Amino acid sequence: MAFDPHARRFLDMLAAAGPSAGGASSVSARRDAFRTLMRFGGSRPAVGRIEDIRLPGTDVSLPARIYRPADAPPGPLPGFVFLHGGGLVAGGLDTHDTLCRILASETGCRVIAVEYRLAPEHKFPSAHEDACASTRWVLDHAADLDIDPARLGIAGDSAGGTLATVVCQMLRQAQAPRLAFQLLLCPITDVLMETDSWRLFETSLLDKATLRGDLERYAPGLDPSDPRISPLRAPDLGGLPPAFIHTAECDPLCDEGKAYADKLTSAGVAVRHTCHAGMVHLFYALGGVIPYASSALKQIGREIRLLTAA
Repeated sequence: MAFDPHARRFLDMLAAAGPSAGGASSVSARRDAFRTLMRFGGSRPAVGRIEDIRLPGTDVSLPARIYRPADAPPGPLPGFVFLHGGGLVAGGLDTHDTLCRILASETGCRVIAVEYRLAPEHKFPSAHEDACASTRWVLDHAADLDIDPARLGIAGDSAGGTLATVVCQMLRQAQAPRLAFQLLLCPITDVLMETDSWRLFETSLLDKATLRGDLERYAPGLDPSDPRISPLRAPDLGGLPPAFIHTAECDPLCDEGKAYADKLTSAGVAVRHTCHAGMVHLFYALGGVIPYASSALKQIGREIRLLTAA
């Protein structure tokens, strides 16, 4: 298990710069650190159109951003709701703008990025409710958004991957139409942090202090084995959408991502799991310093285009 040399240099740079975001003394410092980190995404590709809208959440309307790929043919397109990472404490439309542009370009999908409410101002289950409500709205209004509802999926990275998995489970429980796919990028699926990859790969990108701090801000007192924050612990994963799961070999979350892929497979769900050798947490969003990110995102694009081909 050798770190990719570009990833290793970036980790060394972060370590030299000071404490990780998890060691931030305040919420504002945590958010500032995450915004700074996400500026290493590289150049922003042009897309066909970007539109900022608001979607109905559970109690409030939520900012959202729609990306239309530049090469889009006429007629309804495949699409997916995107839920950003940031520990449910940080992140938003702007931190993930570059990533969403790339995903729209590579997948040929309309991407609907949602800015759900963050902790500690809005505690559990606010983000979960916002993610589910906004996805239900997109499902119900797909035609108005020029999206083919039969080719609508969901995606999320890191903590956004947690939300994406839980939304799939919530929609199944509500007997709502099943999404076409779920795309999970380095998802958090088990916050007990007991795996070998947690023991081996804590870095300035993600450490236990970060995740514990975020959990305390979002869901204080909640049992960490609760499937709503540890979806790997859900008793039944049957009937969920086909899954594309991308993990990073040198990420603390690697083992739990693989375990989630294995559990989905055992439940009869179609799964394609890729573990990216030498990569670290968040690598897919760090294309400005980790060149391999571009190759991984192109692979994701091919996978989604193949599944959603009309």
